[in-house]
Formats: sequence, structure tokens, C-alpha cells
Amino acid sequence: MSQQTEMTSATHMKYLLYLPDTEASDNGFPLMLFLHGSGERGDDLELVKTHGPPSFLDDTTDFPFIVASPQCPSGETWNPILLIELINELSGIAFVDTNRIYVTGLSMGGRGTWDLAMAAPERLAAIAPVCASSNTARAFVIKDIPCWVFHGAEDKVVPCLNSDNMVDALKLAGADVKYTKYPDVGHDSWTPTYSNPELYEWMLMQKRK
Repeated sequence: MSQQTEMTSATHMKYLLYLPDTEASDNGFPLMLFLHGSGERGDDLELVKTHGPPSFLDDTTDFPFIVASPQCPSGETWNPILLIELINELSGIAFVDTNRIYVTGLSMGGRGTWDLAMAAPERLAAIAPVCASSNTARAFVIKDIPCWVFHGAEDKVVPCLNSDNMVDALKLAGADVKYTKYPDVGHDSWTPTYSNPELYEWMLMQKRK
């Protein structure tokens, strides 16, 4: 039985929604927004289950987050305004702890993670971009958001220099940033990242300042 429900937002964005079968804290559940890469775009939500948390959430009931996994339409990239609207909508209909909203994504979704954080830095408790390009000139905007960056050292699709430079820019701005660079790993740095329980433990320790 699928644990993820197919939903459509008020802005007509399709997404998968996972609700944990556990007790919420007094403030509600933490919310994780997962942004897929370019290969999962389209109008078939089953594609979103290819990588990352949606790939394993149908097999568990005790993952301690509400997880929303939207789908980007074919030929488009992530729109931060629409993602903010989705967060607003979820905060209204689900029992969300608005001090614990996390965003993570891979490749195009990693870039979407950076862009969303820069568009609404006051809303997020932590971000985890994976193998993504970024805008180093705006690193200072997100210096107060805890960040864990992941990249494969041998990535030929999105060279890890993108993350190297962004991490340097964040540190220069005084940010709290962690960086995991996988030696001998190409573009698929998402498999070791999303199978690592330490990522989720780290997220749960972060709260919006």
C-alpha cells in the first residue's frame, strides 16, 4: 500500500504527500520539501519516486517528517514563488511545525533548493542541496540558514567546483555550513546522501532562528 498520496496544490502543482504514522510534538511535525532533478519532470508522479526520500517512503510509516515532493512540469525549472505557495498551503492544511521546515533536492532540485532559500530565507530551518549549481553572489542572503552541501568529486554533469565555490562564499559570509564531497563519485551523489540517516538526524536538530 502506498504511503504517499497524490495531491494538487491551489497553484496546480502536483505533489506526493507523506504523513508519518507517529505522534506529533506539541508544535506539529517537521516538514521536508524534496525537489527532484530534471529527469523526473512531467505529469507522472510515479517518476518523482525514482530518487531521494520518495523512493523509500512507500515502505515506511515512521519517517519523522511530513514530506512533500512536488513535480516540476516538462521543460521548466523550479519556481521559488510556487514552492513558497506550496509551503504556505501545507502549513495551513497539515499539522506543520513552521519552525522546522527543511528543503533538499538533487541536481536541478539542488539548484531549486538554493533558489528557494534565497527567496525566503526567513521561512527555513535548514537546507541540504545535492550536486547543484548555485549563485555565489547571493550567498550572504542565506548565511543564517544551517546548510549541509553534498557533491561528488568526479561529477561531470554539474562539476563540484559549483559547491566548492558556494561553500567558500557561505563560510566567508559567516554561515553554518557542512560539506560532504564524495571521492570517486560522479553525478549520483544523491544515493549515498539520502541513504544516510545522519542527514535526517541533523535536520531534526535544526530549528528556525
